[in-house]
Amino acid sequence: MEINIKNHLLKDIKFLQSPNFDIRPKESSISLIVLHSISLPPTVFGNNYVEEFFLNELSISKDEYLNNIIDIKVSSHIYIKRTGEIIQFVPFDKRAWHAGESLYENIPNCNDYSIGIELEGCDDIVFENVQYIKLAEIINSLLAYYKDLSSKRIVSHSDIAPGRKSDPGPLFDWKRLKTMIK
Repeated sequence: MEINIKNHLLKDIKFLQSPNFDIRPKESSISLIVLHSISLPPTVFGNNYVEEFFLNELSISKDEYLNNIIDIKVSSHIYIKRTGEIIQFVPFDKRAWHAGESLYENIPNCNDYSIGIELEGCDDIVFENVQYIKLAEIINSLLAYYKDLSSKRIVSHSDIAPGRKSDPGPLFDWKRLKTMIK
């Protein structure tokens, strides 16, 4: 299946508008893709906590981890669940709040010029085959749509926030992804 982009949104993909975004600076262009992994609580999959987190809809829970992050405001452009379901939270032309304090090639504030893609997962569990397939389809569409993106400018969260972040982790198969990108 080919994934297309129209008006900075993936066509025929679930869109849940996160309130956690703002306008990109006028002088910045989309030139970087940042890959992340997330699971809430950590290492627990198959629930809707990530969606609720990006929408600021987490409720007080029996889980202390969730209670500790309930007031944090973050988002990502795209979230790919372990089932292969894709959810978009922020249009690509807007600045999602995914990178935090970050630096790439001596340029700070990666949120200004990047697209953030979250994979449901964690550092020490392998990702699902369908996640790689969907990720590659999305990246190929992004590379075709945004002229300043390049397959050489796809990085991990750990690359732009070393020592602070480790995702998507050592089990993410970069070689496999590179063979799937046109």
